Amino acid sequence: MTIELTIELIALLFFVAVVAGFIDAIAGGGGLLTIPALMWAGLPPTAALATNKLQACGGSFFASLYFVRKGLVNLADMKLSIACAFVGAALGTIAVQMIDTAFLEVMLPFLILGIGAYFLFSKKISEEDKHQVFTPAVFAFTAALGVGFYDGFFGPGTGSFFALAFVSLAGYGLAKATAHAKVLNFSTNIASLTFFAIGGKVFWMLGAIMLVGQAIGATLGSRLVVTKGTKIIKPLVVTMSIAMSVKLLSAQYDLFFWM
Repeated sequence: MTIELTIELIALLFFVAVVAGFIDAIAGGGGLLTIPALMWAGLPPTAALATNKLQACGGSFFASLYFVRKGLVNLADMKLSIACAFVGAALGTIAVQMIDTAFLEVMLPFLILGIGAYFLFSKKISEEDKHQVFTPAVFAFTAALGVGFYDGFFGPGTGSFFALAFVSLAGYGLAKATAHAKVLNFSTNIASLTFFAIGGKVFWMLGAIMLVGQAIGATLGSRLVVTKGTKIIKPLVVTMSIAMSVKLLSAQYDLFFWM
């Protein structure tokens, strides 16, 4: 299948990617914009998901790079979690080809709403680090591996799940949790992209165009995480949690395209 790349299509996909990268760097949920845009451009669902992983790699990489440079993330301390997230996503990508995801379609909207409620009402959400529940090794083999598997298996809300894990289990402040979540999300994106590429599902030209837009949006969004912290992260996480839940519930009734 081939896609005619007109100037109008390129401009639209680039703009969508910029906005999605900005949102993803702060709260996640950019796929609400990019996947429907790719399907509108003419890609079948599987190819849209695969190509979306390519452009998402750009956003998560540049956001992660910015957070590392600003000192919010020490990669040396995250090696085990990064590896576990990668392995989890790889296993999830394999498993999704063999297991029915119908049960997740029913449960997920309510889980994501729960995340939004947690960020809205929990007193643990602040800029300050709190009590650490899991050691880094335990966190890697539970939260990083588990959420990584979920991202490869299903996907929506992965950044929010990672951020929630860092806040509630690692005891991180919100900006620090968001920064670390983006690093693990880059790892899972790379794992999923690898398996999609092996299957020949990626539209590289479209993905590359959107990757550039994602890089710009992610850089702008990550700067706001550093400068504004909880003031911008908390309301946007709640908003995107509601938006993702509505989208997923609507998809069950065939009102919107499936993410």
